[in-house]
Amino acid sequence: MRGRHACAMAVRAPDQRILVETELLGSPRRDWLARTPFLRGLMILWDALALGVRGLTYSARIQAGEDEPLDRKSLTFSLVVSLSIGMALFFLFPAGVAYASERWLGLPTWSAGFFEGLVRLALLVGYIAAIGTLPEIARVYAYHGAEHMTINAYESGAALEVDAIAAFPREHSRCGTAFLLTVALLSILLFGLIGPLPLLTRLLSRLLLIPLVAALAYELIRLTSRYPDAWWARLLLAPNLALQGLTTRVPEQAMIEVALAAFRALRAAEVSSQPPASSSG
Repeated sequence: MRGRHACAMAVRAPDQRILVETELLGSPRRDWLARTPFLRGLMILWDALALGVRGLTYSARIQAGEDEPLDRKSLTFSLVVSLSIGMALFFLFPAGVAYASERWLGLPTWSAGFFEGLVRLALLVGYIAAIGTLPEIARVYAYHGAEHMTINAYESGAALEVDAIAAFPREHSRCGTAFLLTVALLSILLFGLIGPLPLLTRLLSRLLLIPLVAALAYELIRLTSRYPDAWWARLLLAPNLALQGLTTRVPEQAMIEVALAAFRALRAAEVSSQPPASSSG
């Protein structure tokens, strides 16, 4: 669970205890980035990657019964490798396929950006669906659903109890899945406007434009979440919510308990990170 100033990670240990670790995220530079349009999306993306890697290693360490945390160099290496594979698979490979379709299949150049976007979208959805067939990832998706249900219960003002949370939907408009799908759809428009390019220039442009596409995607998601009842927002949110049918599963009660423990720890950390209110008299 990530908030504005803190994050919390909860893990059920082999002895069935729920262990929680919190981390404060606040700093003057981060606060400035969080208020700056477009730059805040890049900060959130980096946080999601870094905190995700740390969360996975924390969970693995607890399950293995290890006391020592993974060192920073190993975390950085894991993050760089993950980013490199992701960029190669979801950005460079579709661009290469589109370029080959122009040269070898005779597709018109005006359709290259659209075709590239479709390849990227198919890869994204196919990858999410394929890994969801693995039992371990299916459990991750179930915990993902428990996280969303807990947030939905909180935002609806319901009692933060396991039985009450279980009645809420697994989809949430500010999900990371929504971010990935929005990036894929925006890339169709943006890369299509660029037009045909030589292969190396095309690949380089895709890498250089990743921050721009990510920033635009975050601002669009932020805008739709502010007006969830507007017809245009519902139209834009529909594909994102539909994709969460793949990235979430109905959680077990024990999973909701873990999500609730993380949320409570996050709320406590958020409150403690705020400066005390001044008083007079």
